Amino acid sequence: QVQLVESGGGLVQAGGSLRVSCAASKRTFSSYAMGWFRQAPGKEREFVAVINWSGGSIYYADSVKGRFTISRDNAKNTLYLQMNNLKPEDTAVYYCAASPYSGSFYYPQSPPTRSIDEYDYWGQGTRVTVSS
Repeated sequence: QVQLVESGGGLVQAGGSLRVSCAASKRTFSSYAMGWFRQAPGKEREFVAVINWSGGSIYYADSVKGRFTISRDNAKNTLYLQMNNLKPEDTAVYYCAASPYSGSFYYPQSPPTRSIDEYDYWGQGTRVTVSS
């Protein structure tokens, strides 16, 4: 089992930038596919971006493509989400999650999944608020 702790959320004006981080408790972090998901008030949790175990396969939601960048540093057991040109509709609690399935070291031929159900480990979330 791996514990995940997000940080870096806050209040930012529209058009601004923010980087959120996710620190993992174990070196096994490098074996997992990782994802960022978000949940806005009154809405279901949704996929934002995912990255495979090596960092070589990445997918983004259409709503953030070109503005957000997911990355990982396996030596530091840390996942990042750089968010640029933020919009009020990006306001949400952002969660990182780890999957031992598609896109992990154990399933390297499969791309990282966007399915929330395949992520076994979740952080507590960090709130991002974008003001207009």
